[in-house]
Amino acid sequence: MTFELFCMGMLALLVGLAVCFNGYRWFLILLPVWGFFFGFGLGAQTLQAVFGVGFVASVTSWVLGFLVGLVFAVLSYLFYFIGVALFAGSFGYALGVGLMGAIGIEFNLLVWVVGIVLGIIVAAVTILLNIQKWVIIFITSFGGAALIVGTIGLLFSGANSPAAMSQNPFRAAIQGSWLLIILFLVVGILGFIGQWRVNQAWVLEAPEDRW
Repeated sequence: MTFELFCMGMLALLVGLAVCFNGYRWFLILLPVWGFFFGFGLGAQTLQAVFGVGFVASVTSWVLGFLVGLVFAVLSYLFYFIGVALFAGSFGYALGVGLMGAIGIEFNLLVWVVGIVLGIIVAAVTILLNIQKWVIIFITSFGGAALIVGTIGLLFSGANSPAAMSQNPFRAAIQGSWLLIILFLVVGILGFIGQWRVNQAWVLEAPEDRW
């Protein structure tokens, strides 16, 4: 393990802990950042699914990922409900791709379509049922847990790689050992309970659109 990798891992662990146990309070700051990284991954994976190009294996993949990430970040910053929809959709997409990978299906166009469809469903249900608060708490809890466990797998067990972590932290977390999977569930549940207890009487006020 290199010193640079160790430092990046420690930083990732700190960010994961902050998101897991306090993500709802930090949501407005987190939203455009999350939008960029989700957009970057989605853009690169779209190129991979459609044309078979390796994930961030070409300049085109990097450029498309960066452009999609920038668009998602700007939309998330300017329009709150679009940001929330993208945030919820990112969870549905990651869950769909992760579950397909967990049953042994390599990433391809079918996996991408399943992720997109599930992302749209999760986003629509979140907005239509007006359950943004609980969805935000749930996603940040388990998203932070995925980052924590995926980083532990990368640093100490060699179960993951930086590319796998950036491509899909949920999948990276659940593809580790059974111990890592149990740890992921325990940390996610603790994060959700902690955020739920702290934020029962505190509601995030949606800002007016900045456009």
